[in-house]
Amino acid sequence: MQTKIIILLAAGVLFWTALAGFLYTVIKLRPRQDSDLDMYDVELEDTHPILTRYNKWRNIWLSAIFIAMLLLFAAIAM
Repeated sequence: MQTKIIILLAAGVLFWTALAGFLYTVIKLRPRQDSDLDMYDVELEDTHPILTRYNKWRNIWLSAIFIAMLLLFAAIAM
């Protein structure tokens, strides 16, 4: 029973932390309208440093949210 509570608490903290990080990434790191992203060619768009940083952090936070949701489901299913 204590293991279930510990997993629920850890997964809850991880979920809310990852959600806050994801929202920060979407709000602050997303390329703006005035960025020079339009000047890049479509094939080279992934090499743009701002877009690369945004995609990297977005994927990290989405992975953390997914892991937290799996842990929450596993704790509830115990």
